[in-house]
Amino acid sequence: MGNNPLIILIISILFLSSQTISVARESEETKFSYIRGAENGPEKWGKLNTNYTLCNAGQMQSPINIDDSTVNVTSKFGELIQRYEPFEARIINNGNSLQIQWTSDKAGKIIINGTDYFIQNCHCHTPSENTVNGKKYDMEMHLVHKSTKDEFAAVSLLFKIGEPDSFLGQFLNSSIKQVGRNGADLGVLNPRKIGYEGKKYYRFIGSLTTPPCTQGVIWTVIKKSKTLSQDQIKLLKEAVDDGYEKNARPVQPLNGRTVYLNQPKERRCRSYF
Repeated sequence: MGNNPLIILIISILFLSSQTISVARESEETKFSYIRGAENGPEKWGKLNTNYTLCNAGQMQSPINIDDSTVNVTSKFGELIQRYEPFEARIINNGNSLQIQWTSDKAGKIIINGTDYFIQNCHCHTPSENTVNGKKYDMEMHLVHKSTKDEFAAVSLLFKIGEPDSFLGQFLNSSIKQVGRNGADLGVLNPRKIGYEGKKYYRFIGSLTTPPCTQGVIWTVIKKSKTLSQDQIKLLKEAVDDGYEKNARPVQPLNGRTVYLNQPKERRCRSYF
């Protein structure tokens, strides 16, 4: 009876079931929120999982407040080089944000200091996470890029309420609420259509703004803001899980980091009179 295959099968199923429950509980325990003071709120992220310790212990965390009175103005970084290409993409609702994921590095890249960073995804935070002179914007879009050495570079676009954004308009409609964890195909989507100019921008070293809060991320915050409509921001908030309508991590201390403002040198016209 001890070697009965049926008994062995039942024991195996019970063991696997217990493992599944254990994993589910661990996943539930490590779910983070943006609600200050909550058991899984921003102040507690570092204690939710052993992989999240940097969220509390890290000294180069994002987002930050950018203070124009203290930035280091320079032209040394030059214009941000964009080499984006149309490629297949999917939209996924991970509960705390909507995320567009490109399915291959063939969707293109940005180039920083001679290193290629390939676009992985873009997602939105309402309100903005980074602030400028203490001001929050209505929405912030992050374009997450990664090098072949798994190093991250993020481009941040700040939005205020105004005219609808044409890129968001390609997929942001009433049916967006039905997009789940498995996502939906968007077909060919060109990251270049997001549309941003790379001449004037802030640059600093920070982290991912969600757990595990990985540090060493090169941040580029585009100085010129964009607009989206009130209806578009409403759709973004309605699509995510309850409690994540405001999905912005609080500003983190600079801890001595330098924030640069890259802008081209002004051309001086010669006078011949």
